[in-house]
Amino acid sequence: MKNGFLKRKNIEISFRRYLTDALGSMALGLFASLLIGTIFNSIGQKFEIALFTDVIAPFARTATGPAIAAAIAYGLQAPPLVLFSTAIVGLAANELGGPVGVYCATLIAVELGKVVSKETSLDIIVTPAVTIITGVLAAQFVGPYVWGIMTALGAIIVNATKMQPLVMGAVVSVVVGITLTLPISSAAICMMLRLDGLAAGAATVGCCANMIGFAVISYRENGFGGLMAQGIGTSMLQMPNILRNPRIWIPSIAASAVLGPVSTMIFKMENIPIGAGMGTCGLVGQVGTIAAMGEGSEVYMAILLLHFILPAMISLFVARILRKWGWIRPGDTKLDL
Repeated sequence: MKNGFLKRKNIEISFRRYLTDALGSMALGLFASLLIGTIFNSIGQKFEIALFTDVIAPFARTATGPAIAAAIAYGLQAPPLVLFSTAIVGLAANELGGPVGVYCATLIAVELGKVVSKETSLDIIVTPAVTIITGVLAAQFVGPYVWGIMTALGAIIVNATKMQPLVMGAVVSVVVGITLTLPISSAAICMMLRLDGLAAGAATVGCCANMIGFAVISYRENGFGGLMAQGIGTSMLQMPNILRNPRIWIPSIAASAVLGPVSTMIFKMENIPIGAGMGTCGLVGQVGTIAAMGEGSEVYMAILLLHFILPAMISLFVARILRKWGWIRPGDTKLDL
């Protein structure tokens, strides 16, 4: 009886539905709002297009929560009224707990919205009301824990900045790179910590290693579209695949661990807080590097090497070894774009 009700309501309690489907859709919602807005902003700043910088980019940032929530609801196959109502849930949850808050709150709101959907004669009132109330309450509950996690990660990064450059470069690069790929805002953490100088440079390299790393090792399966979506968009698109096979993350993490110290000790790469946690997304990390270090052929060469060429080479090298070992199999990095 219970299983029959859940099936009738299209509520599937499974790893695939809540992690693979929901996280995959979440990444698309993030790309269609915040990340595309970031790309517009970078283009607008470069070519002085006010429409991009003053209108589209700010609205895209504002729409991030609703876009993520609607995308997750779509991935969970929510009925129309439930899906549309999640826009309010996403707006509230993004303010209270960032992308992770949106994810948790939307899961709860959608499934409870499904339970009451089309069960009463006042469905047009009851379904949105239940979806919105449960989602916002969930966001209020989850929010403090999300910020607690971000604060803990921030503490790790702050402590790492006090270490000698070799260790600091490796730790900051790996930790910030991982948070970029997770549904946690690496940019928000770097801004919160006001991360700058060498530590910010290492953070940028770690983010680039994740984005460029996943872009190149999955090229054979995702083509040019996947290369661009991950390379200047977000490596979070790979989260459903990481959950299925965490070993696909090894090449990017290895690249960030190697290049972090190279950044701090050899190239002395720096960045500003707003660029530190963005990597190659909209080329914000590269713009920030130039803002911190100034223009010049040496700076441009360092950016090209540490943000693009070396992350690609190291990731491809490690991925090739893992494929020979059978740790990464055909289809493991395939995206549903």
